[in-house]
Amino acid sequence: MVGRLHRQSSLFYVAFDKQASLIKDDLLEPIDALLDDEELVALVQQRLERRHPRSRTRGRRSISPDRLLRCCALKHIKGWSLRQLERELRASLVYRRFTRFDQDAIPDFATFSRAFAVLGDEGTRAIHDCIVQKARVERVVQGHKLRTDTTVVETNVHHPTDSALLDDGIHIVTRALKRIAAECVKGSVKFVDHTRAAKHRVLEIHRAAKTMTDANRERMKNSYGKLVAFTRHVVRHAEKVQSDLKRGGLHVVDKAKRIAIQAARIGHFLPLIKGVIAQTKARVFKGDNHFPGKILSLFEVHTQAIRKGKAHKPTEFGRLVQIDEVENGIVSSYDVKDGNPSDTTSWTPAISQHKAIFGRAPKMATADRGFFSAKNESTARKSGVKRVALPARGPLSKKRKKHQKQRWWRRLLRWRAGIEARIGTLKHRFGMVRAHYKGDRGFKRHVGWSVIANNLVSIARVGEKRKAEEKRKAEQHAQTKRAA
Repeated sequence: MVGRLHRQSSLFYVAFDKQASLIKDDLLEPIDALLDDEELVALVQQRLERRHPRSRTRGRRSISPDRLLRCCALKHIKGWSLRQLERELRASLVYRRFTRFDQDAIPDFATFSRAFAVLGDEGTRAIHDCIVQKARVERVVQGHKLRTDTTVVETNVHHPTDSALLDDGIHIVTRALKRIAAECVKGSVKFVDHTRAAKHRVLEIHRAAKTMTDANRERMKNSYGKLVAFTRHVVRHAEKVQSDLKRGGLHVVDKAKRIAIQAARIGHFLPLIKGVIAQTKARVFKGDNHFPGKILSLFEVHTQAIRKGKAHKPTEFGRLVQIDEVENGIVSSYDVKDGNPSDTTSWTPAISQHKAIFGRAPKMATADRGFFSAKNESTARKSGVKRVALPARGPLSKKRKKHQKQRWWRRLLRWRAGIEARIGTLKHRFGMVRAHYKGDRGFKRHVGWSVIANNLVSIARVGEKRKAEEKRKAEQHAQTKRAA
């Protein structure tokens, strides 16, 4: 059942709350007013009610929509983990009041994790769109300017080597087989534990890879051969256990549900482990480094290898994300890409998305030279963009040089450089440097909430600046009146 929006405070808490309310947080107070919006709370409530056909009226009470919304925002504004969120909420009166928990018990981090996952990518996008429209209504943004860029957001994986992936596969399947064996009659599930031997083979491969001499290459191939053999042996045992379960050949003495969970786990990972074996054989023994459909993680299967030409980090493992920014640091749109498409293909969709949000094309639009093409410039002008600043690549003609030296062009290109700082803020302040939520949907949800946290802080800051400016003008007016 969805938790109540309207709650009655304890009689003994009221007097204490008067004193607690005197503790202020300059950043969270304006954000508190932004989140106190019926439309935002209704969006969260709709997602909570979709968990089950009777979620609205049946079952135990879950976290209420307003609390869930505020906890998600607070987590990403502060850049905390779920465990940190639980600890800080328990310890701080300011955060209790902001999230509306007050004197009530704080859920544990696992409860927060399940509740956050309910929002999904669709719910997160709906909340983001609502906040952007709120910024538009409050005239924080007008949509006159647009700058766009792409960046790589890492998935939560270790560096993907074939040896590490094979070792992961052996550990996963062995652990599942042990848990199945614990629920059955002793001796009915027979298998050999290769985890220790696999670890030694991985260490041998790492030592041999330090200096790639002919002798070390041969040692590495031998170690890989043994590691692949161990993995195949474990896979065969897992397939035998699966077939025994299907024909009822295992004598279950404990809970069959636990066995079904582990069998489903094995069924999920076996095709991935077989894929890792195939790509290891192709790379190590046949020298084919361009194996199609390469698996980079057994846990975050959607991870992709992306090369952006960075000297310090030639290859990044994650997903490509496009960020569209308008005035006052508001990110109007974000998009998680599949693969590593050319930036030139992202320019026209960015203009179209801007028109869908603001009802018109921006007056000025800019991006780096990766987005440049003559077609992109003409398309933007046809869409209604008056001034387009896309630096051309290669040698420039006299006409192009003259065009790119115009004052408005140079000023717009200087403004474009600010999106690099915005991406840095999203990554290092709001946690977008690495997505910690699981799976493809979790990745998109993590990116979305990082953008939402950025927008909430930007809107709050603009509001505070306006209040300070109004206060200053009022004081000046009062001084002028007294002088007269």
